[in-house]
Parts: sequence; C-alpha cells; structure tokens
Amino acid sequence: MNMNQYRKTGIRLATILISCLLFAFAGTNAAWGAVGCDLNDPDRDVARLFPESTGYKTVYVSISQRGGEPMLKRVESRLGDTFRGLYETIDVPYTIYEIYSKKQLIGYIHGVNQKGQFGGIQVFVSLDLKGRIKAFYIQKMTSQYAKALRDAKFGSQFLGLTIKDFDQYNVVTGKAAGKIEVIKNPAPEAEADFKAALRATKKNLILMDEFVYGVKPSSH
Repeated sequence: MNMNQYRKTGIRLATILISCLLFAFAGTNAAWGAVGCDLNDPDRDVARLFPESTGYKTVYVSISQRGGEPMLKRVESRLGDTFRGLYETIDVPYTIYEIYSKKQLIGYIHGVNQKGQFGGIQVFVSLDLKGRIKAFYIQKMTSQYAKALRDAKFGSQFLGLTIKDFDQYNVVTGKAAGKIEVIKNPAPEAEADFKAALRATKKNLILMDEFVYGVKPSSH
C-alpha cells in the first residue's frame, strides 16, 4: 500500500469515527431532551416513604400524552409560572408509583425535577388517596446547604398539606399565606433553593391532581 492509499484509508476511518461520534452525541441529546424523575431504589424508598405498603406499581405519564398543549397551559396557569428548561418540557416522562396494601390501592409517590440555585433538585411526596402529603423527600440537591433542607425536621412541615394549601403560595414572588406561610427555611443562606423546593412541591401536587385526582372515572 503506497502513501496515497494510507492517506485515503486514514481519511475514511476518520470520517467514519466522526460520523459515529456525531450520531452518539445526537442520541444523547435526544435522551436528555426530556428529563424524568425516578426513585433511586424504589423497593427501599417505597417501604420507607409508605411503611404500610406491601407492594407498588409504576405508571408512566406525560403532559403530551394526557392532554397536550391545553393541559400544559392549565398546569402553568395553576402554577402561576411558565414551564422552561429540560425539566419542564411537554414530553417529560413522569413516574407515578401506585402504592398497595395487599391488593388495595392506598396512595401514591411522585417526584419532580426542579432547577435549583446550583443544580437540579428532586422532590418526592407520598400522598394518600385524598391528595394529602404523608411524606416529603428531597432525593437530590446540589447545594452546600442540602443537609439542612433534606433533614426530616424540614420535611415534617409539609405533612398533611394539599394542593389547596399550595394555591396560597406564589412561586414567582415567594409570598405565601395560610399553612405555607409558616414553613420555616432551615438555611436562610439558601433562600433560592428553599423557594425552589416549594415550587417543586406545588408543581408536584398540581401534576398529581391533573394526572390522578382530577381524572373522572369512565362511565363505560
């Protein structure tokens, strides 16, 4: 093989390699286009967040599948803010954990991603059949104050709250009334992440109301 043949072979290999890298990168971008939120260890976490459970089933939903643009506009209206970024696209896959005691449905666990001051935050709530918060859990938070906000004492302030309570929280201004007003921030230096956690909780409850609690049973 002469020098020109070596050169041509090298160019062909380089072209193939670049094409493969571009394909892989494009595939990665597509996978990151809609960021879902799952429990890291469902078997362990379900047992911890819903101690009376004996099993669970996962259901996957998205706004695009359930209601499309009209639902997105309704969710944004109820939230009082627009959806934006990878965490809040119309096709984000949401994982709803249906919780059972033997064969009886007793509640749900659902989490959402939320942009925090320094990175993503994952906020989960367990809910009874009436939509009341039974447990509050921040699975992920990138912040030097994460320990305080992930502490069980902070999470206990959310117990018993419903979407009606969070209707009195303005996610843009941070102004609150009623039961939300008395939730204390354990890390005043992390005000942005505190507000992000509250926004995530309100978004979580709105989505669950849209996906589960507000769904009318079929008459057929």
